[in-house]
This record gives sequence, structure tokens and C-alpha cells, in this order.
Amino acid sequence: MPRRHALLRIAAALALPAVLGACSLGSPSGPGARRIAYGEHPSQFGELTLPAGTPRGVAVVVHGGFWRQARGLELGRPLAADLADAGLAAWNVEYRRVGGDGGWPATFEDVATAVDLLAGPVQEAAGGRLPLDRVVAVGHSAGGHLGTWLAARPGLPEGAPGAGPAVRLRGVVSQAGVLDLVDAEQRGVGSGAASDLLGGGPDELPDRYALASPIARLPLGVPVVCVHGTADANVPIRQSERFVAAAGDAAELVTLPGADHFAVIDPDTEAWRACRDGVERLLA
Repeated sequence: MPRRHALLRIAAALALPAVLGACSLGSPSGPGARRIAYGEHPSQFGELTLPAGTPRGVAVVVHGGFWRQARGLELGRPLAADLADAGLAAWNVEYRRVGGDGGWPATFEDVATAVDLLAGPVQEAAGGRLPLDRVVAVGHSAGGHLGTWLAARPGLPEGAPGAGPAVRLRGVVSQAGVLDLVDAEQRGVGSGAASDLLGGGPDELPDRYALASPIARLPLGVPVVCVHGTADANVPIRQSERFVAAAGDAAELVTLPGADHFAVIDPDTEAWRACRDGVERLLA
């Protein structure tokens, strides 16, 4: 029954409008969350959920959906609530997606700007209590890609989208993340989602893939915990295996026997608890 209740919560979130329009600082977005815009586009905002006491860390929640407009940050709301219950500030970010003015470089610029906002309006909304030296990303699927890419920002060349971060991540929990965009495109992951995101395939746009694919940005300089189910039919576990093999001691693979693609975003599952445990290890 707990799993059923969690799935009902996720289904209810999906029934909400995907884009709610930009609001001013402090506008309510849901139970316990504050909506903060970082741009004028309807998809340029995030939701801040604070714990009851002083936050002992910050979790940037990045939702999935193969970078496409059909899914939004409603997928991250149950996770943000659970992380806040565990004593963390949760910054659940929305961003422009393919089909909604997103793609290269807009999607990347948005998530980078959203994270950097932690040092300004988000910190102000939290009363200056956010420990910005203890920021980790938790991203699912396409969000796992974006969260891991965010960790790579300090190594990006000057002038590249996302270069020169104001806030640096301490680590990343990638939940069934798409971490090798070239391999994903070659194997048809997401039915061409990577080429939709970047505007073409790796043979056409090798420079974009070199900047955008987390495996191409190694070493990141921070640890990555890759949590992936063996029964994932959406993003094969091969994506996490390849990344961890390339990253060596800087990455950890947590294999979930029999788990599908969505178990990791169901807060009543052991799969999600493995993700939250990964966050705790990064903050230890």
C-alpha cells in the first residue's frame, strides 16, 4: 500500500499544469514550497522547500523526461518534500525543455542559472541559512544528466554555456541518468532525445557533445553516486556502468536488482532510499 500511495501522489502531481507562469519571490507553489523565478520564461523558476530547522545541506532536484516539454518539476516535488523532512533544503528546479524553447544552449543555461541563484534570491528566501559549501544535485534520467553536467561546470572552457559557476556542487546522485550522450544517441535511448536536445547527432555536432555529455567532461573533481535499476527499460543501466568505469574511484554504482526506471522517484521505495543514502554519503 505505501507504494500505491506514492504513485497516487506522483499521478496527482502530473495532473497539475506543467507550466504555471513566473511568479515573484515567495509566491506559494505547493505545501511548504516557495516559488522563485530566475527569468521571464514560464519555465524559468524553482521551488524551495526548507526543513523545520537549520538546513544541514542543500539538494538541487532536477527532474527527468528526456529533456522534453511533456514532463516538469512536479516529478521532483515528492522527493523535495522527503529531503526536507530529512533536514535538507530542497531546490527543485524547472527549465526550458525541447518543445518549449529549450534545447542547446537554453536548457543548460537555465539549470546553471537556477543553481547560481542559490547564492542570491534563494539564500535570501532562506534567511541566509543555506550552507552553500554543502550543495549536491539529485537528478533523475535527463535530470541525472543535467545534475552531473552541473558538477562539471568548473571545468568548462571560458564562454561555454554554464562556465564560471557561482555555486559549485559537492557531488551528485544520478538516478538512472543519461550520462553518455553519444552512446545514448547511437543506441536510440529516448528515441533520439539527445539529438533533439543538442540539435543534431554526434557526427554533426561533436563539439556540443564534448561540452554537454558528462562522460566527456571527466574528471569532474567531485564524486558521483549512480543509482540504477537492472530492469530499467527507458535508460539502460549500461549508461551508469560506462560512466562509473570511466570515472574510476570518483564514481560509485549502486545497482538495484529488478528495479525499473521510475522506482528511484517513488519516495516509498527502497530504490529512493538508496538515492537518499547516496546524498548522505556525499554530505558526510
